This record gives sequence, structure tokens and C-alpha cells, in this order.
Amino acid sequence: MDELPDHLVWDILRKLQKTNDRNSVSLSCRRFYSLDNEQRYSLRIGCGLVPATDALLSLCRRFPNLSKVDIIYSGWMSKLGKQLDDQGLLVLTTNCPCLTHLTLSYCTFITDVGIRHLSSCTSLSSLVLHFAPRITGCGVLSLAVGCKKLRRLHLIRCLNVASVEWLDYFGKLETLEELCIKNCRAIGEGDLIKLRNSWRKLRSLHFEVDANYRYMKVYDQVAVERWPRQLVPCDSLVELSLGNCIIAPGRGLACVLRNCNNLEKLHLDMCIGVSDSDIIALVQKAKRLRSISLRVPSDFTLPLLNNITIRLTDESLSAISEHCSKLERFKISFSDGEFPSLFSFTVQGIVALVEKCPIRELSLDHVCSFNDIGMEALCRAQNLEILELVHCQEVSDEGMILASQIPCLRVLKLSKCLGVTDEGLRPLVGSQKLELLVVEDCPQVSRRGVHGAATSVSFRQDLSWMY
Repeated sequence: MDELPDHLVWDILRKLQKTNDRNSVSLSCRRFYSLDNEQRYSLRIGCGLVPATDALLSLCRRFPNLSKVDIIYSGWMSKLGKQLDDQGLLVLTTNCPCLTHLTLSYCTFITDVGIRHLSSCTSLSSLVLHFAPRITGCGVLSLAVGCKKLRRLHLIRCLNVASVEWLDYFGKLETLEELCIKNCRAIGEGDLIKLRNSWRKLRSLHFEVDANYRYMKVYDQVAVERWPRQLVPCDSLVELSLGNCIIAPGRGLACVLRNCNNLEKLHLDMCIGVSDSDIIALVQKAKRLRSISLRVPSDFTLPLLNNITIRLTDESLSAISEHCSKLERFKISFSDGEFPSLFSFTVQGIVALVEKCPIRELSLDHVCSFNDIGMEALCRAQNLEILELVHCQEVSDEGMILASQIPCLRVLKLSKCLGVTDEGLRPLVGSQKLELLVVEDCPQVSRRGVHGAATSVSFRQDLSWMY
């Protein structure tokens, strides 16, 4: 071992991805132990860190080149020992000079004091805070002031981050490239105006409002109207994900949708107020769209809104099929399948989109209009590789038999489809066409019926959803 050149040992260590494997190799000889300590750049710790502060100090001294640290206390209970606290973060910032990426998940003992310690990490470029209930906007502001190189910020279930002064500060810095705000109750759509010119730099935005918190109240139209009608520069935005948001006509996030010239991924989940005109304006500019995912709210939610109506129709699908020549992934999901007459996407609209765009992955959830005619049309989809059908009750064995004729299909996923039986999957048995078949909670499909229908088969039968 002593005669191996350093570069060869480093290659060996680099190929070991599992922490247990690296620990085992480092214990095989003193030289491997020393080189592993120098090369270990990432660390994932949590409930096993006891006592937390002392153990973290020992690890930082052992691995002097750590640049990425994940501290995750998911599943923590008091009997597992005290969590890492503000003093622990001080130890981390003092003894980890190369720190650039930090994740704090379920660290419920950390407060604004601990976050202020992070402001001394001038090289910090990525921070993820997942369920940090004691941290407020003041702590995030101190972070923004100290960490001038911060490019990636995730705030998930940070319930007390109320002040938006930190958003205003980031708006002036124009450094953020990736921003994720999910279920932070005190931050609404109207607060995003604080980003100002930072919109020019953003490449990825994930914004999700806490659905349980919002739906207990009447929708606050004033919060949206705080965002004036103005041009929002989003030329760098590549990925946009919005959840439970209000899209007011001509304001706020509607302005964002209409100015994403270079967007590649779009995800709209239960966004109230999205209209055909928004989608049409988007796709006319975003020629690089590769992935679109739409989860549409049911019409019974609309009485909560004032002067906002929605009705996405085949006009949106027609515009997508006409302008999105690079679209590879498309998903439609309806929040409630009990009212199919209210859903305005027809099978003709879906088929036209699949035939005109190079769709590789198609997912339909609660799309009651999709039927055997649609399955027959998919046989002409030359690029379709992955098909997922959930709650598509109009697809019968007659349509499912045609799945074997879809030219490039290799993955088929069926869930809660009442009309499909073993007979519909029979042509796939022994055909060696599919690489993966997933059948979940389809009452008329048996384990014997899926045997041999694909190289890999996953079967589950839980019919509690029917009752």
C-alpha cells in the first residue's frame, strides 16, 4: 500500500460513494486514513451526533477540507440526546473554513443567534433551512448581509420568517440564482416584488404557499394587488415552480409567466387564476420548454375568489403543441375527479400535443376525458417512452391492449384504473417490450396478470381508496 502513488489512491477513494465504505478503507492503513481525511469534502450528520458540539468539533478537525455539511435531525426524539444548537453552529463556522454548502433540517434548537454565526462564512454559497421554527426574518437578513456569495437559498417550513427585509436586501445585491420558499406562512406572492433587479439573475424559483394555512381563510386579493403592473425581467429563469399561488390577471406572477423567455421547466400546482392567455403568452416566448406539469384546481374553489376566473382549455394545449418543439415531459393532474364535466382539456387536445411535440414522458392524473381513442392515438407517438395513467377510468382493456403497439414505450405505470384487467395486459406478457411495469391499486388486475409483462414488475393492491 505504501508504494501506491498518491493519484491512484485518490482515484480509489473518489470511486467510493458510500460513507461506510470510505470509513472501512480509511481504517485499513494509516496512509489511507490520512488521505481520506484530506479528501473528504462532504459530511452528513444528525441524530447520532452525541454530544453534538464536541462531536462536530472532532469531525471538523479530522476533515479540514469540508465544503458541504448536511445536519439532519429528522425523526429526532429527546432520548437521542440534545440537538446541535447555536453554539454548535459557532463551532462549525470557526473550524470549517472551506464551508460553501450547508443544510439544516429539523434543527429546532437553532435560533437567529446561530444564523448570525453563519454570516462570518464569507464563502457560503448555498443554504437550505428545512423546518427551522425559531429562525425569523432578522436571522435571514443577517445572513444576507454577511454572506455576499450566497447563490442558493431554500426556506422550507420556516414558520416565523415574517420580515421581508431580507428579500429587499437580496434584491439590491443581485446575487441569488436559486430561491426556494415553501410553506413559509408570512411570505406571500406580493412579497416577491422585493427581489427587484435580482429577477435578472434568478435561474430557478420554487415558491409554494402553505395550502392548509391559506385555505382556512378567504383569499387575500390585497396581497396580490401590492404587486403593480410592470415588466418583470426573467431572462435567466430556467426553472419555475409555483404551488397554491394566486395568479391575478396582469399582475404579480402573471407578469413573471409572460416574461420567461428561456424557461425550460414549468410546474404549476393548484395555482388559482391561471388562464389560457397566461399559458399562450408564456409558450410564445419560451421556445426552450422541455417539461410542463399542471395540477389544476377544481371549479368548486372559485367562489372564494373575487373577480378571478380560470378555465384552461384546449387553447392552451394547442399553443403548447404549436410553439414547444422541444417539449419532452408533460403532466396533467386534476385535484378532484368527481366533476369531470368541469374539466376542459379534451382527448383531442392531449392527442394533438403528443403528436406534434417530441413527448418522451406523459402523465395523466384524474383526466376523465382520456379514453381508448386516446390510447389508439398514442400508437402514433414516435418518442413516447414513459406513460403514467392515474384514475383514468375511461381506459379499458381495449385501449390498454394498444399499449404494446406504442413504438418506443419502455415504462408503463397504472394506478387506480378501474377499467383495466389482466386481459388488457396480456399482450405485454412475454413480449419483452417493457423495462418496467408498475401497477398499483387497480382492483381488476392480479399479481398473476402482471407476471412476465416487463423486465421489472412492481405490484401493489390496496383498495381502501374505493371506500
